[in-house]
Amino acid sequence: MQTMEYLKTKPIAVLGAGAVGKAIAGDCALGGAKVRLCDLPPFAEKTLFGVEKTGIKFFGDQLNLYGFERHGQARMDKVTTDVAEAVKGAGLVVVATPCAGHKPFFEKLIPALEDGMVIHIFPDNYGSLILRKMMREAGCTKQVIIGGWSSSTYGSRVEIKGGVILPQIRVYYRAITLRGAAMPACDTDAFLESAKYLPSMDAVTQGQGAVAGDTVMDTGFSNVNPVLHCPGAILGVGVMENFGVIFGEDKYKFSIYSHAYCPSISEVQYAFYKEECDLAEAMGVGIQPYRKEQFFSRENVLGAEYMGEDYVIPFDQQDPIQFGTGPFTMENRYITEDIPVGCHVYHELGKKFGVKTPVIDSMINLASAILQRDFYQMGYTLDYLGIGHMNKEEMNAYLREGVYHAK
Repeated sequence: MQTMEYLKTKPIAVLGAGAVGKAIAGDCALGGAKVRLCDLPPFAEKTLFGVEKTGIKFFGDQLNLYGFERHGQARMDKVTTDVAEAVKGAGLVVVATPCAGHKPFFEKLIPALEDGMVIHIFPDNYGSLILRKMMREAGCTKQVIIGGWSSSTYGSRVEIKGGVILPQIRVYYRAITLRGAAMPACDTDAFLESAKYLPSMDAVTQGQGAVAGDTVMDTGFSNVNPVLHCPGAILGVGVMENFGVIFGEDKYKFSIYSHAYCPSISEVQYAFYKEECDLAEAMGVGIQPYRKEQFFSRENVLGAEYMGEDYVIPFDQQDPIQFGTGPFTMENRYITEDIPVGCHVYHELGKKFGVKTPVIDSMINLASAILQRDFYQMGYTLDYLGIGHMNKEEMNAYLREGVYHAK
């Protein structure tokens, strides 16, 4: 296996200062790394507020099976809005933005790439494919490893008071296992090895360990967000919109996990997952395996990431750890990201490989009706990912060995 020990003394650059970015930056700094945190205008004015002066307060229950946790005031080595400044000389570059942030960050990252860098995208959401495509279009030949993860390392929320985003991050659980892959997959072993030098992955490294996904399409299918968020938010919208209106509860204590999930929604989520499995099989790639019964609990399949496969909270019990995690409106990334990115890519793959996706398509249809916009028109296409023109064999050659077949 390729040695990645050279990363040990290099700074870590974190691009994106939202809930995931702040959590990773704070955790890595507390874990002993030199961390540069970067965000772009117009968001940086709010997301980087106070970070240079006071650092990031990192706190919370951090629930996980092995009890791994960190707390403290994390000081950054650099806080900047300049991507080139943030990544210069860095070994590990973490991209921790919503999908809408991928392209703007990649445009600035590509000219600043240096040989030997390892880029980690949390969660990948096909960002690794987009970055490789953009590098190819830009004529960039830097020798870098690019990969992504099926999820974030945490459940985390930034602290907001009176509309002000504070330099504080609450972490309410930590993953003890995570699925990751490189683009191309022949780099996956080195990519996973590099994660051992990312302190934000320590609960995984010292827990049940990272799992190698079978290409970045595997990590796309294994991202639990679409299967959890879309049925939960759409089918639970009546509970969400009545919470604090006629239910007499505090609106901002709502959670789809605690208050919306039920056996009927679990049936839909499992049907959604089976369609994903059919797509993965048709493409010839892997997917995270789940048993049907794992979908039928308060935490659904999410619980396995931080408490192990046997973790179950029955539907007649509450889930206090999730209180206040929302969403509080349908204008939320649970819909505005997971429908046009997660669900629509599945829809596109279904058309290409002849796999019917009626449950997934129903999520797109209902979300489009609720938010009165056409998510079919707005969604990621396979051409946007750079793979739309490829047949099954060409696609697998690209995903696995990086052999690109032009149109």
